Amino acid sequence: MMTQADILKALSNVQEPDLGKDLVTLNMVKDIDINGNKVSFTIVLTTPACPMKDMMMNACINAIKLLVNKEAQVTVNFTSNTSSNRSDAKTLLSGVRNIITVVSGKGGVGKSTVSANLALALAQGGAKVGLMDADIYGPSQHIMFGIRGERPLMKDDGSGKGKILPIERYGIKVMSIGLLVDEKQAVVWRGPMVSSAIRQFVTEVDWGELDYLIIDMPPGTGDIHLTIMQGVPVTGVIVVTTPQLVALADAKKGIAMFAQAQLNVPVIGLVENMSYFTPAELPGNKYYIFGKNGGKNLCDEFDIPFLGQIPIVQTICEGGDNGIPVMMSDDAITKKAFMEFAGNAARGIAMKNAGIKNAEAVMA
Repeated sequence: MMTQADILKALSNVQEPDLGKDLVTLNMVKDIDINGNKVSFTIVLTTPACPMKDMMMNACINAIKLLVNKEAQVTVNFTSNTSSNRSDAKTLLSGVRNIITVVSGKGGVGKSTVSANLALALAQGGAKVGLMDADIYGPSQHIMFGIRGERPLMKDDGSGKGKILPIERYGIKVMSIGLLVDEKQAVVWRGPMVSSAIRQFVTEVDWGELDYLIIDMPPGTGDIHLTIMQGVPVTGVIVVTTPQLVALADAKKGIAMFAQAQLNVPVIGLVENMSYFTPAELPGNKYYIFGKNGGKNLCDEFDIPFLGQIPIVQTICEGGDNGIPVMMSDDAITKKAFMEFAGNAARGIAMKNAGIKNAEAVMA
């Protein structure tokens, strides 16, 4: 007869691949149920978007069959308790476990596209996700999600002021200045007005309970970056670049900004967009039209994790213009690239939350 002690002893040989300790020590094994040769239990993940589920499931099954009962019929269930390293008083965004800013040193590298599809990929992995468009001067998320022309509703929170309800689309909560102003009018605001608008997005929008709030930042390093980094408990930063030398030079400035003492925000990693061109009629071919491995080399230089490469394909552009992001399309190749990137990002966030400093070595 199998016992719970037998099962726990076997599972103590299965390591969580990122955190470097076994599942039992990490208290990740719950609800063990044994009925004859049948055994089931639940593993509590640090993120619903964990890309290592299958690896852990197979390792658990093999450990029980090898160390307890080779005839065992093992069922491994998964749930999640998304990790968070927030140590603030949670007066802002109290229901949000992780706040991730997506930044770029310059415009035109596809930061908003990456933000939108990162949010969707995390949500498709089972996470609760919100997307804040903080690019006040050039908002685009309302276009990418097909909600241009819509207006958010207000919710009475009992304070007399009420809160703005973000618009939900494809399972994501989206808020953008593009939902509040006339698209034909330019936003001609000085820095203090922009900072005030950002603070409203943080304090006066009802984001609810979220595993991840993705903030699509404007390009460069300016007022909005300082407002958010100094006023919001940001978990970490994801940097977007393209392989060209000019984009990499600006990405270096962005990385250096977050290392400054007055900010000191962790960099989760870097993703290289427009890495290669793959024609629809030749899906197995890669043409490195903007150069090769620029993003990876930059990560090696700054000792930060390389989160992935996103190809340049027509469906990405078309999806953004049509309000149907590529993660909601039939483009299997590009969706796979975004899922791998999102999985690496989720792993990096969980490792940062666990205090693993050399995350890039573990992820490699």
